[in-house]
Amino acid sequence: MSFRPKNKEELKVFDFDATLPFMALQFLVLTVLLNAVFYKPLTKVLDDRDEYIRTTQVSAQERLAKAQKLAQEYDQKLGETRKQSQAVIATAQADAKKIASAKVAEAQKEAQVSREKAGQEIEQQKQEAMRSLELEVDTLSRQILEKLLGTALAK
Repeated sequence: MSFRPKNKEELKVFDFDATLPFMALQFLVLTVLLNAVFYKPLTKVLDDRDEYIRTTQVSAQERLAKAQKLAQEYDQKLGETRKQSQAVIATAQADAKKIASAKVAEAQKEAQVSREKAGQEIEQQKQEAMRSLELEVDTLSRQILEKLLGTALAK
């Protein structure tokens, strides 16, 4: 079966009658409808989403910068606080050494005073013992003389 055109109208590729303008009008109406129903809302959604992404990104960058600034301030304050605490510790240690030195010196003075006082007491007791011994020696010497020489000659 072969296809053979019966007349010249069948040989035409395009028929330029009333259907071509009608098809063009349908295409334009379809384009307007698609633009109004589909493309405009879609582009609006895309634009809104793009704007949301931009504002969110800017906001996130601002928050990040603020967080970094706060972290830097925190680190700086932490460093200053550490320096202050080290200074306080050093001062406290120096004060403790001074107090300890003063207490040791005071204890040494008290020990020296106690030694001197004990030495004086010992010396005083020694002198008292010597006097007591001298008296006893004198008494014993008299008694010995009295016994040896008699009571009349010993006086």
